[in-house]
Amino acid sequence: MNQLEQLKQYTTIVADTGDFQAMKAFAPHDATTNPSLILKAVQKAEYKPLLERAVRDHAGKSTGDIIDRLLVAFGVEILNLIPGRVSTETDARLSFDTEGTIAKGRALIALYESAGIARERVLIKIASTWEGIRAAEVLEKEGIRCNMTLLFSLPQAIACGDANVQLISPFVGRIYDWHKKSTGQEYAGADDPGVQSVKRIYNYYRKFGYRTEVMGASFRNTSQIVELAGCDLLTISPELLQKLAESNAPVSRKLSPEQAQMTDLQKLTLDEKAFRLMLNDDAMGTEKLAEGIRLFCADAVKLEKMVAELR
Repeated sequence: MNQLEQLKQYTTIVADTGDFQAMKAFAPHDATTNPSLILKAVQKAEYKPLLERAVRDHAGKSTGDIIDRLLVAFGVEILNLIPGRVSTETDARLSFDTEGTIAKGRALIALYESAGIARERVLIKIASTWEGIRAAEVLEKEGIRCNMTLLFSLPQAIACGDANVQLISPFVGRIYDWHKKSTGQEYAGADDPGVQSVKRIYNYYRKFGYRTEVMGASFRNTSQIVELAGCDLLTISPELLQKLAESNAPVSRKLSPEQAQMTDLQKLTLDEKAFRLMLNDDAMGTEKLAEGIRLFCADAVKLEKMVAELR
């Protein structure tokens, strides 16, 4: 078996893309999207008709409403190709707005349900700020499942688990990027700080009985992916899926609930004050969360401009 086939024995594979053709090629179980991936996709000739149709069919709606319909249109197309779930992101500009995020999550699910998609097949992606986590807690109680994104630190993961969210997406590659820039050092395999972060979060969840799924995200190379074999899910770009499919190197399980029980992790209790202090004390986590929100906000603005130009 190639590495991708071996990996599927231990971990649910998720395609990190808005490119439908890639999903056909690699047969992932789930798929994730974000503003940057959708922006990239609609600039391709084969996907621009989705954007044009959303603008044409909803000409009387606001730009924000049209973008919501575009995101859901992508999600519906993706769900026609995969057996599992698709993740659709809320507007990053709502990252510190609990009520706004709740309203956006409800609106996106309503659009999916009006298109005949059961809410169980959709994950609403929300930034892992304190406000975002509180919004997810409310949505989960309504049966709206959430995928907490832009997650870089253990306090974020603990708060998400305490809120009983469906899934978190710790960002391996961006953690690696920060440490590489900070130290000037290359990291590989088990020494990679991004890999270590996800392992610690996975072990914490499994040791203390959290139901929240862990999905490693934002990979820079296949070494990072292989080191997390056994993680609940891994969301992988088409480029790295291709590399895994082309390699026959062995893949062994690195994470398991049994191994998690043997760690010496201590359970932490976090209220808002403790969460903010712990996150603030983590320079990497604080900086990458802020940067990620800025980047997703910028791409949301670019997408709005594309819609405005077609109206």
